Amino acid sequence: MIVGRSPRDLLPFTSRLMIDREQSSPRNPLLSTDFRIPFHRIRPEHVVPGTRQLLENATRELDVLGATPSPPTWETALRRLDAIVERVKRGTGPIQHLLAVDESPALREAWGEVLPELSSFWARLYLHEGVWNALQSFAATPEAHALGALEKRHLEKTLRGFRRSGAGLPASDRDRLEAINVETSQLEQRFSENVLDATAAFSLHILDEERVAGIPDDAKGRFRRRAEDEGKDGWIVTLDHPSYEAVLKHAEDRELRRELHEAFFARGRVEPWDNRPMVPRILELRQEKARILGYPDFPDYRLEEHMAKSGARAREFVGEMVERTRPYWERDLEQMRAFASSIGLDPLEPWDIAFVMERLRRSRFDLDEEELRPYFPLDSVLSGLFEIVHRLLGLKVREVELEEVWHPEARAFEIRDETDTLLGEFYADFFPRPEKRQGAWMNDFISGGPRPDGSFAPHLGVICANFPPPSENRPSLLSHRDVETLFHEFGHLLHHCTSRVPIPERGGVNVAWDWVELPSQLLENWCWERDALNIFARHWQTGEPLPDPLFERMEKAKRFMKGWVQMRQLGFGTFDLELHTSFDPSSGADPIEWVTDLLEPISPNRTFAERHPLPAFLHLFSGGYAAAYYSYLWSEVLEADLFTRFQERGIFDRTTGQEYMDAILSAGDRDDPESLFRHFMGRDPDPEALIRRNLGVA
Repeated sequence: MIVGRSPRDLLPFTSRLMIDREQSSPRNPLLSTDFRIPFHRIRPEHVVPGTRQLLENATRELDVLGATPSPPTWETALRRLDAIVERVKRGTGPIQHLLAVDESPALREAWGEVLPELSSFWARLYLHEGVWNALQSFAATPEAHALGALEKRHLEKTLRGFRRSGAGLPASDRDRLEAINVETSQLEQRFSENVLDATAAFSLHILDEERVAGIPDDAKGRFRRRAEDEGKDGWIVTLDHPSYEAVLKHAEDRELRRELHEAFFARGRVEPWDNRPMVPRILELRQEKARILGYPDFPDYRLEEHMAKSGARAREFVGEMVERTRPYWERDLEQMRAFASSIGLDPLEPWDIAFVMERLRRSRFDLDEEELRPYFPLDSVLSGLFEIVHRLLGLKVREVELEEVWHPEARAFEIRDETDTLLGEFYADFFPRPEKRQGAWMNDFISGGPRPDGSFAPHLGVICANFPPPSENRPSLLSHRDVETLFHEFGHLLHHCTSRVPIPERGGVNVAWDWVELPSQLLENWCWERDALNIFARHWQTGEPLPDPLFERMEKAKRFMKGWVQMRQLGFGTFDLELHTSFDPSSGADPIEWVTDLLEPISPNRTFAERHPLPAFLHLFSGGYAAAYYSYLWSEVLEADLFTRFQERGIFDRTTGQEYMDAILSAGDRDDPESLFRHFMGRDPDPEALIRRNLGVA
């Protein structure tokens, strides 16, 4: 707490706001200003009154800011605006989180009631003439001209944000932009809800034991327990990630694989959860918004603030990568077809791919991914991950007991630096539930950082995943890909929690989207290093380390089917950009068929091309990656190059780790990504680094 002098009105606005918050004890937990969010107290009935109170307070404060007659200053303009924005995000962020991990019909209904009001608030904030005038007036003052580099960057980016949201446009255009934002947010929320509901609604009851032949015992045990929980014999298979992956990779019953595969790709395509009518409308709204704001198309609007800078540059990058990847993809496809034919799977079908890849891996490298799983118990991997970041970055991570959690499975941890300063806390929610969305992700709840008095305000975040849950007699055992996923999300979390940028809005993960994946993808590299694996890869029963012969087979298989996997990612990046550039939503054309046509040249045949996730693709239609899915590969090119420095100096070299922390990890958006990269590497990126690492020689 910043303790102020009397009289109170002499304090900066942010300090007064902090005191006001700490002196209040709101009953509604969404209005709580405690560092630890009271998730255990948040109920659906809090959503509507809490959100409306937040919006009422913020609207009043914005009007005051915009009507202040005295010359605006850094404190009364920029920092006051930042505090208002932070307050609304701080109160509504927990609701959005609960919708992802613990959704209920009542919570959904309450959120649906206030979502239009919240969307309208965000639109009106950036169209508020008084606030816009105050920012422009401040930008013309001597104080603004004398700002330091970081403060000047924040001012310039804030002004650009207002312009990119319609500030200065005629009233009719501003009204239309507000309507577009409200409708888009509602459609994106419905899109997400439909995917969640379709996933949760599917279950397949199996009584014939021959149908589950080949599926690992751990997965079969989960299927049996699910059936027992429902008072049934046999096994029940669902579409949660551990179940789906176990069947597609290992089930010998081809018809079972087909049935589950088709159910997975039917999500968002059938009533009552049909997303197909919404896709053209969302695309149409995005295009209209971009054109009102003066951009040729949505990618040009979206990517102006990214490293790519324009849709044309992003499409050029993806196109180049497609051609570079094509020979490796063709090689992998021919190998799969030949092997599939040799085991009686001719022709090769989409639901055969994971199964064939796994069998071919075993045949070629004597490596069964299930053979690795016993060496990756979740708690051991977590401990090893924390030890790695301690050796490399000097950070200390330990678990803490909290009551402020949304589910008994949720855990909490703290991160401290070498001086024992609390950098941040984070929640972790690792296992699937029907009310939890698929995938893995990291969210930032509270952005802290250095305070003016020299102290440090801690950060707060969360990482979520859908790993295989533990059973009565064994812990959660991860696949090696699960291990990479955990390291990936923790890389995002470190980016957030180590931020030392004194302006929170310019810190942490508030960076260009084609840069934000670099810290997460970089940390995955330690999952492949022998010295790192020695720390945590130990058999859950015997404690024996991962045997050398098994690690050697892992290394040999490291590039296995990388061409296929990389082309799949490029396919997503291709149709994302093209949908937002070339598809005409008003034409009446079916976007599902349009994407199928687009993907056919980089698919084995049309049947494969048809199996794309468009109507259930949360990344594009509710997850923030619209026109930016290419970002994953763009960042991977950068991190593949950046990791070479760790390889040269040692993967636990403390000096290199500190230089990385200072130059990139804790730097947030204090400078352009290109400059941060050059500061660490001493040169521009090597675009060949990813090809060398992932694909080798065709």
